[in-house]
Amino acid sequence: MDHRPPHPSHRQVGEPRLPLLAVPFALIAAVTVVDVLAPPDVHLGPFLVAAPALTASFAGPRMTGFVGAVAVAAQVTVAVVRTTATDLNHTFQIIALVLISIFVTLFAHLREVHEKQLTQLRSVAGAAQEVVLRPLRDRMGPLRLASVYLAAEAEAQIGGDLYAATRTPHGTRLIVGDVRGKGLEAVGDAALVLGAFRAAAHQEADLPTLVAHLEAAVAADPDGADGADEPSDDPGEAFTTAAVLDIPDREMTVRLISCGHPPPLLLRGGRVIPLEVDHPAPPLGLTRYVDTGFAPQSFSFEPGDTILLYTDGVIEARDAEGTFYPLPERAADWPGDGPDALLRHLCADLLAHSPGGSLGDDAAMVAIERVTGV
Repeated sequence: MDHRPPHPSHRQVGEPRLPLLAVPFALIAAVTVVDVLAPPDVHLGPFLVAAPALTASFAGPRMTGFVGAVAVAAQVTVAVVRTTATDLNHTFQIIALVLISIFVTLFAHLREVHEKQLTQLRSVAGAAQEVVLRPLRDRMGPLRLASVYLAAEAEAQIGGDLYAATRTPHGTRLIVGDVRGKGLEAVGDAALVLGAFRAAAHQEADLPTLVAHLEAAVAADPDGADGADEPSDDPGEAFTTAAVLDIPDREMTVRLISCGHPPPLLLRGGRVIPLEVDHPAPPLGLTRYVDTGFAPQSFSFEPGDTILLYTDGVIEARDAEGTFYPLPERAADWPGDGPDALLRHLCADLLAHSPGGSLGDDAAMVAIERVTGV
């Protein structure tokens, strides 16, 4: 099961919230009646500016301008009833009200333009998520899978975290990773890694060759220059942490290469075991600066076991007191009802841990359960 945060339902940009429209009109009516009946030395006209100002906070420019015009008409009515429209005091009140109404109408217009831009960005980000992070299948060979992606930015549904899985003639290969940076550039780098993984995972016979292919794809053009062999001025400018796994169908093992990524967690019989490799590789894009190889390490992975992959947005989430999210301890509390239930449990718990249910960084998790030995 592939979990995606649901796209929030947005009202049509500029569409007024009808119950709220009663408030500025009621305010105009109340101020007008009280001002007409008030003693000569009491002037309540300045309170009318609250009507268009309040309307601008939830309605579009047309409705804001209309409410402003009604407020001005009410102020003119008060002036005529009490004295005359040319009375100096009322004249200044009318001029001030006209100017403020124009100002807040312009504010409502700018807010409406910004809302349209955000709506378009959410739409594009949602489409990009479907293309870059394709949903994982519920079942791949002897494995059951589930995944979740939580975006930190309210304006977008995708960032630099990535995951993918593919079948080979002998098993299943998976990758989870985290691109340095945020925004569209990080999305592009994530798409590059995922594209290279999907293209090579079927073809490369062994895991080190596959990871070497990913490294070559990331390091080939770190600065966006065609065919650039020159290293970047900043060696740490572009890199991706990643964990790449190979899970054979007929062997009760998992082979893992970690490229600077947090260790996967193996959940077995109520225990949580970090899969720490003895010789981790540098993040993808940085191995040219370090003389190292890609050495896979094997771990036992038996029927009933579950492996949890995650990005650092999960373990670096802080609560109101600055405490990091204790993923191993919370994963150990899971009663054990399949990978889908595990991610639902962790996702709800992670958001409850974060102040206001808002993460400081994108977070992704993938859960893999071996259900059979064949």
